[in-house]
Amino acid sequence: MSIFKRLRDLTMANLYALIEKAEDPIKMTDQYLRDMQDDLEEAEKAVAAQIALEKKFKQLYEEQEALVKKREEQAHIAAQAKNIDLARRALEEKKAAEQKATEYKASYEQNKAAAENLREKLAEMRKQITELKNKRETLVARVNAAKAQKNINKAMAGFGSDTAMAGLKRMEEKALQLEAEAEASGEVYKKEKSLDEEIAALNKDQQIEDELAALLKKYEG
Repeated sequence: MSIFKRLRDLTMANLYALIEKAEDPIKMTDQYLRDMQDDLEEAEKAVAAQIALEKKFKQLYEEQEALVKKREEQAHIAAQAKNIDLARRALEEKKAAEQKATEYKASYEQNKAAAENLREKLAEMRKQITELKNKRETLVARVNAAKAQKNINKAMAGFGSDTAMAGLKRMEEKALQLEAEAEASGEVYKKEKSLDEEIAALNKDQQIEDELAALLKKYEG
């Protein structure tokens, strides 16, 4: 059973170094998170089993301690009653209970230490999983920013300074051309309008001359 295998075989610093070099760091991070989550579940079961052993030996130890006290009291009662055999039996069982209590106490302390050790490692594993999750969020942000920058650079690849200046110059030339065409069309319009006015003026002058000639002719005689 490989409890805490990744915690033991691969430090977080080394893990981060591997992730940074990976072709797809997000996928690699997700894979390590899945692996560590599996190990975490395995470790939680192991810690629970170890805690159960700790509690079991503690209970056995406490039961034998209580039996030692009980048999000692019974031995005193039997001795006071002058019942030698009963007192002897109580003392014999007291001694046996003391031996068992010593054994159970040793097992309890051993399993308690093992449980504490596993608890610490479990807490460390949870901490590392949280750190790795935070690392993943940072990687996602960095990858997205890099992709966005790449797209921007790609879009701007054809817009160098020379190209931009050439484009601006073409726009200025086009604007000048449009302005010239507008001015020329205005001059044509002015000339056409002046011609109409001149012709109208000529017609108006001819009418006056005709009327004047008729008037003079009337008074010739």
